[in-house]
Amino acid sequence: MKRPVVGVIGNAHVVENRFKVQMAGERNLHALSDVAGALPLIFAGMPDVTDIDALLGAVDGILLTGARANVHPSHFGTEPDSRHEPYDNERDSVSLPLIRACVERGIPLFGICRGFQEMNVAYGGSLHPEIRDLPGRMNHRMPRLENGEVHPDPAVVFADRHEVRLVPGGHFARLFGRDVVRVNSLHGQGILVPGTRIVVEGVAEDGTIEAIRIADAPAFALGVQWHAEFDPQTNPLNRALFQAFGAALRSDHARIAKSA
Repeated sequence: MKRPVVGVIGNAHVVENRFKVQMAGERNLHALSDVAGALPLIFAGMPDVTDIDALLGAVDGILLTGARANVHPSHFGTEPDSRHEPYDNERDSVSLPLIRACVERGIPLFGICRGFQEMNVAYGGSLHPEIRDLPGRMNHRMPRLENGEVHPDPAVVFADRHEVRLVPGGHFARLFGRDVVRVNSLHGQGILVPGTRIVVEGVAEDGTIEAIRIADAPAFALGVQWHAEFDPQTNPLNRALFQAFGAALRSDHARIAKSA
């Protein structure tokens, strides 16, 4: 059987302060290839380039990755603030309708970090630009040195930093075989109010939402706030996520092949 194809959304980036590019982190691509058993295919987070209908006719699933840029606050009724830039308006214009189209068509969807946040916004939810500013919340951003620079060791940056308590008997608890897990943490923005179809299944020690699913989705439609793509080759928790995504992809791939 051919490997299922997963569309991986691109992020806007400027190289050498002059060349506009669309990029996707290689860890996402390796996670899909090594663990989910899929062929990753990067597509542009640009509405004038990416036709959602054509895209979904060419892939078996969608991975919405993390990114430096925040979701633009206009999508959930809040004024933008230069302190919370950069934004990636073009990616927003692709990802939000794409999420709803995937769910409607039963195409497996997996959201990580920004992708997790996009899933919430797509169904009317809101975000807070700095979760650490809310009373009682911890700093969920990546570790930094005393001089403010990001820690140079990826093992430190992506180390597990806090627990997530899962809904007993929920989808994630069944997938992991336990109700409490430990995860990494590299985000400033986070879910404030869940969207209408967002089912919260995992919450950090400080109340920050960390794991969601979309209610009544006919296929895999899960999102996690942590960076599951970092180490699914060695981390049993993240391996389970990508393996489950892969199983959903193969099921959908076989269904489409039979109907063709």
